[in-house]
Amino acid sequence: MAQASHYLVLDIETIPDHSLWQAPPASEGAPAIFPPPYAHKVIVVGCMLLDSEYRLQKLGLMPEGDSDESGILHSFSTFVEEHRPALVTYNGRGFDLPVLALRSLHCGVPMAWYYKDRGIRYRYSEEGHIDLCDWLADHGASRASSLDALARLIGLPGKIGIDGSQIHSLHQAGRHEEIRNYCLADVAQTALLFLRFRLLQGVLDSRSYRQAVAGLTEDLAKDARLAGLTSAIDSARLLSAA
Repeated sequence: MAQASHYLVLDIETIPDHSLWQAPPASEGAPAIFPPPYAHKVIVVGCMLLDSEYRLQKLGLMPEGDSDESGILHSFSTFVEEHRPALVTYNGRGFDLPVLALRSLHCGVPMAWYYKDRGIRYRYSEEGHIDLCDWLADHGASRASSLDALARLIGLPGKIGIDGSQIHSLHQAGRHEEIRNYCLADVAQTALLFLRFRLLQGVLDSRSYRQAVAGLTEDLAKDARLAGLTSAIDSARLLSAA
């Protein structure tokens, strides 16, 4: 199995683009209708860059600071084009990457890296992209689990106070920092699930896994944006490895 020089763990947050799509009337008590991929306006892209030894290099937003959707998409695509990390997502093949591609189509932002490298879109290879949701569901052979469920399975807290269904109302209320921190918490939990998956695969042995997790959680604990997450980790469960 080829080892990437860097891994970019990512997650996006979106709101409905009502200029392009309006939800049809729903029956009373029915859940809200999820917009199609093209109608998800990207408001946050959170990323964590890990080196080949799974050490934290950077955690933040692309770009840092306020930006419109076009600026967010351009910042993300420029980084990936220049650095060519292996992407790590949870359901990125089913949601994040198609949304990024269609919204880049809408905004006129090139995503050449997405189409140049077959491995990024080829689900049975780790080359370019590791979608943990897809791999842990045996590429559709088994029912997929949520990130929240698998995070809790390994000693992480999962969703803390907010879930994706609340992002639109939080955005309307101007609670942008909460949305950003929620996104970064999902990025961090995806990264720790990635390390656990490496243990499951046999890519990391028990000692290397514990070392990588201890190093990453120690770094994450220094980030005030993740205080709610790191204080709720069950370290004994997360570090358990036979």
